[in-house]
Amino acid sequence: MPEGWEWDSTLFRGCAAYYERGRLPYAPGFAETLAATLGLDGRGRLLDVGCGPGTVILPLARYFTEAVGIDPDEDMLAEAERQAERRRVTNARWVAARAEDLPAGLGTFRVVVFAQSFHWTDRDRVAATVRDMLEPGGAFVHISDFQKPPAEQPAPLPLPTPPYARIGDLVHRYLGPVRRAGQGTLVNGTPDREDLVLARAGFENFERHAVTSGAVADRTADDIVAWVFSRSDSAPHLFGDRLEDFERDLRAVLRQTSPDNRFAERLPATEIMIWHKPHGER
Repeated sequence: MPEGWEWDSTLFRGCAAYYERGRLPYAPGFAETLAATLGLDGRGRLLDVGCGPGTVILPLARYFTEAVGIDPDEDMLAEAERQAERRRVTNARWVAARAEDLPAGLGTFRVVVFAQSFHWTDRDRVAATVRDMLEPGGAFVHISDFQKPPAEQPAPLPLPTPPYARIGDLVHRYLGPVRRAGQGTLVNGTPDREDLVLARAGFENFERHAVTSGAVADRTADDIVAWVFSRSDSAPHLFGDRLEDFERDLRAVLRQTSPDNRFAERLPATEIMIWHKPHGER
C-alpha cells in the first residue's frame, strides 16, 4: 500500500453519488480494444477489483459468461447495480470485499481487471493471489487514463477549461497541504511501477495499448463540483461542517473562470496494460 498509509472504510465515503456525473469516461472503444486483444468470445469469467459504480465492468460484461465486481464501498456497489439495470446488463454480480480479501471463494477467472484501483492495495500480496485465481494464460489488466501529451498542438477548445490548479489550491486551503485519503494522508502520493510488481508475481508477456479519444466534453459547474466530490482526496465527509462553505467557494472559483459556468476539456486517451499468467501454470 502507499507508504505510511492504512486503508479504512471512509476512503470513498459519499463519493458514489457523484461518480457517474463527475468523472470523465474512458475512451470510446476501450472495451472493444481489450476484447480484440485478448480474443474474448463470450466465454469465461471477468473479475473487476475495485469496480466502483461499474465504469469498466459493465461495458466489458458482454464479452464473458459472468462478470463479478468487488468493492469495499457498499454505496459504490449499489450504484453499480443501478447502472447495470439501466444498461440491461444481466450477467454481472456484486460482492462487498477488498482486494486483500481475495480469493474470497470467487473461483477462477479468464481476466482480472483493475481500473485505477491497484495502487490502493497491498500490491505484491494481491498480485500473487490474482495469479492463482487466473486460469492458465489468463490476463491481469490495468486500465487508467493515459497522460502523455499529444504530438501535435491541439485545436483551441470552444470554452474555458476547468481551473484544476485553483481547485487543488482551494482543497488544500480547507484540508491542508498533504493529500487526504480516508482518515489518513498520502505524504508521497500513490505508488506506480506496476510492471515491477507484476514481474515479481510471475506474470509475463506484457503489452500496452493506448486507446485515443479526441472527443471534447462540454462540462457544467455541477459536473466539476461532482468531479471534486467523487475523489478520495476531496470526499464530502472530509470537510465536515465546512462542506457548504467549501462548495460555495468552489462555485465562486468556477464562476471566476467561466461566468456562465460552462467548460470544455478533451477526453484523455485510455491506457490498457496487460500481463499474462504462464500457460503452464495451474
